[in-house]
Amino acid sequence: MTFRKEKKFRFTTSDLSISLNSLFELGMSTLYPSRLINSCYFDTENMDIFNNSEEGVLPRSKIRVRWYEKTHNFNKEIKISSIEGRYKTSVPQHIFRSVDDVLRSHFYDQNYGYVKPSLIVSYERQYFQLNLLRITADTKITYTDPTALACSTTIDSECVMEVKVPIDCDDDYIEKIIPYSTSRFSKYSRGILYLGMQLT
Repeated sequence: MTFRKEKKFRFTTSDLSISLNSLFELGMSTLYPSRLINSCYFDTENMDIFNNSEEGVLPRSKIRVRWYEKTHNFNKEIKISSIEGRYKTSVPQHIFRSVDDVLRSHFYDQNYGYVKPSLIVSYERQYFQLNLLRITADTKITYTDPTALACSTTIDSECVMEVKVPIDCDDDYIEKIIPYSTSRFSKYSRGILYLGMQLT
């Protein structure tokens, strides 16, 4: 288990381009080709995972099945946020042959009980490296309600840049390289709110 520190920066598409150009001038390099990422998030009937995220409860987790591009290699991922930091587990799910299989599935989680599909998030991700900083930029973010008969989809008006560093890296080190204010940017929470799916 390796904890990491994550910082998120919320941008418009044009401001993100300006920020990335300035980082390239500092020596940032492209780490991998960009790719399309799809995630199906799972939640309880009462949206406990969404509510914990909104309230900032620690520890908390998010449960999702992720696949890349148009391939059908599915992985179940659990993202855990704790006082010590954040980490992620990933386990291949060979039982799934299609997205429809994912949407018909449910899991039993030791913390939340039974969870079922609640939101599909898709976006394009770019990967970069600058010294200790692993940087990703996510654009063209869309949210789809898998529980709706018509599977309604909406597009996020903003995008996000995320920086990952070792847990012992000082915040000052990051701020000297990226002089922008950090911001909360949970795609899961934003998608639920965008689509008006939260319980009232």
